[in-house]
Amino acid sequence: MSWLSNLFGGGGKNPADAAMPYLNQIPGQTQQYYQPFFDAGKGAIGPLQEQYQKLLGDPGGWLNKIGEGYQQSPGFKSAMEQAMQAGGHAAAAGGMAGTNTDQFQRMKMATDLSNQDYNNYLQGALGLYGQGLSGEQGMAGMGQQAGNSMADMIAQTLAQQGNLAFQGQAQKNKNQSDMWGNIFKGAGSLAAFNPWGMFGNI
Repeated sequence: MSWLSNLFGGGGKNPADAAMPYLNQIPGQTQQYYQPFFDAGKGAIGPLQEQYQKLLGDPGGWLNKIGEGYQQSPGFKSAMEQAMQAGGHAAAAGGMAGTNTDQFQRMKMATDLSNQDYNNYLQGALGLYGQGLSGEQGMAGMGQQAGNSMADMIAQTLAQQGNLAFQGQAQKNKNQSDMWGNIFKGAGSLAAFNPWGMFGNI
């Protein structure tokens, strides 16, 4: 049958078959560039959900958990000593040293400084936490974009393969139809040319 196909226009390589090896390489060749971002984003989803659950479920407990890590800042002791010394001088100068009022003022000063140091710690910790949360969100976003890009690329490749396969099969069907049409046309021409009738009365 192959010599008939070549004779009547059905031969030659199907363009779809020739293109398929190249199309088949597209997902693997491009996926290697998207995969690291996809994996990183996928890995960020779990920790991100966990943090959101903590924030929504028990914000006060979550804040207390952060506060458990508080330690006095390196400058706190020095600031406390300077404040107490200055307060002592002021109380002595006013004749209030050692009185209940002096002791109350010193306790208030120590409490205010401690609260300020603790609040400074919380602000710093919350700032770092916010940066970490934003980083996880960014990684998850990049993973989603990479996943979308991979899905679009694979879908486009499959669509191209399907379209080429359809066109290739349609061309094969046309070639086969043309071949048989040429065969019957040629047979008819031979019969018309034979003056004794096709293959008869020989």
